Amino acid sequence: MSVFHCTGQRLALGLLLFAALVFGMPSAADAGIVTYFVNLSGPNEFPVNNSPGVGFAKIDFDDTGHTMHIVMNFSGLGGTTTAAHIHAATPVPFAQSAGVATTTPTFANFPLGVTSGTYDNTLNMLLASSYNPAYVTANGGTPASAEAALLAAAKSGTAYLNVHSSTFSGGEIRGFLSTTAIPEPSSFALIGVLVAGMVGYGRLRRKPVME
Repeated sequence: MSVFHCTGQRLALGLLLFAALVFGMPSAADAGIVTYFVNLSGPNEFPVNNSPGVGFAKIDFDDTGHTMHIVMNFSGLGGTTTAAHIHAATPVPFAQSAGVATTTPTFANFPLGVTSGTYDNTLNMLLASSYNPAYVTANGGTPASAEAALLAAAKSGTAYLNVHSSTFSGGEIRGFLSTTAIPEPSSFALIGVLVAGMVGYGRLRRKPVME
């Protein structure tokens, strides 16, 4: 066996493991967690707008611990941020608009007055403070029933996250929650590294160095 063949196998395995991390493949420890991805843009808003802003979010619903973990980044907004929250449920999947489901006027500690930023927070879905009071009233009257309604909306494609700004008061960028991973811009670069590494491995393997 060539020295490189053995090393190359390790390299390929490492790259594949790296890809798994990039795409967030589920593990046994995540059995109670459902992950949703959100691709935020102006064209995804309703009505559509011409915002140059973009964003990406990953939302983990833990139906055992009753939490919702939100990780989001956004940039290039045409105005400064005024609010961000999740809306549900739209009349049809992946279209139209709905009332605010989560905390109003905005997520706790969401960065306001900026055109780009990041957000990382975990909401306790059994607390009334995690919701818009009107959403709780319209969905059973308790945080637990509101949680069930929001989970159902996410599962059916009728829940979306959006960021409001001083230029687009009704929402500048938004995206529906989806279980289909859409890599954020930085992930495309990482995927490029993966592909380049695999191509390089294939070329070098054709020229083995014998022991």
